[in-house]
Amino acid sequence: MYNNNNQSGAGSNNNQTGTKQGGMVPEAKQALNNMKYEIANELGINLKQGYNGDLPSRQAGYIGGYMVKRLIEQAEKQMAGK
Repeated sequence: MYNNNNQSGAGSNNNQTGTKQGGMVPEAKQALNNMKYEIANELGINLKQGYNGDLPSRQAGYIGGYMVKRLIEQAEKQMAGK
C-alpha cells in the first residue's frame, strides 16, 4: 500500500519559490490560461469557462499544441536577446 506519511518533509506545502509543490506561480498560471483562451479564439474553437469535457480531443490537442509552439517561440526570442 502507498503510505502518504512522508517524514522527510518532501510533502510540505511550499517550496523555496513560495508555490505549492507541483503547482506554479499564480501569475504564470493566469498567463497560460489567458493564452489558452486566446489561441482557442484564433482557431475558432468555442472554449467556455470551467468544464470543457465535451470538447473533442482533437480540438483540445490543437489548443495545447499551439500553446507549446508559442511558448517555444517566446523562449527562442528571449534566448536570442530580443
